[in-house]
Amino acid sequence: MKLHGYFRSSASYRVRIALNLKGLSVEHLPHHLRRGEQRDPSYLAINPQGLVPALQDDAGAVLTQSLAIIEWLEETHPEPPLLPIEPWRRAKVRAFAMVLACDTHPVQNLKVLARLRQLGLPDDQVTGWAAWANQEGLSACEVLIAGEAGPFCFGDTAGLADLCLVPQLANARRFGVDLTAFPRLLEAEMAAKHLKAFADAAPERQSDAE
Repeated sequence: MKLHGYFRSSASYRVRIALNLKGLSVEHLPHHLRRGEQRDPSYLAINPQGLVPALQDDAGAVLTQSLAIIEWLEETHPEPPLLPIEPWRRAKVRAFAMVLACDTHPVQNLKVLARLRQLGLPDDQVTGWAAWANQEGLSACEVLIAGEAGPFCFGDTAGLADLCLVPQLANARRFGVDLTAFPRLLEAEMAAKHLKAFADAAPERQSDAE
């Protein structure tokens, strides 16, 4: 398999963690987002959205969107599981993950911030926007797992929620968000970062890291 990504991309980071948790090896093909390499015609032929990640299977078929890729990995390589067995619990984990992957990350990603700058917003307001988006999403997530047993987001094993949370907390730090208000999220992050699957997926450990 081949994973098209970028070391600092949160969506790529999620998929790297999932691959590591499943014990799957891939060829990593970086596309430098700040240089616009994701808009090269050769990459647009793979992913017409011009976003990362994109996963190519052994036959060359392409999947886009990080959550779709992770769900496919879960269905085709079910061990170890990233979701609970019970349907209600599975839905709760998915809901938590979607707060981050669908409602928080997209409104503070590089494409949106670049557009805000194009519209004339000064850098401090652009950064403020990104910090606000992270603060709002993480505040909701803190409440969503406040009553869940730890040390991970939903119990004693890492799963879909954790692999979405850790990259988002990295984003929040980059935009200057004070994370002291999120003790439960930080507990889950600490537990996750002790796992090799998470450590090896970290942006600074990637071949294209700067």
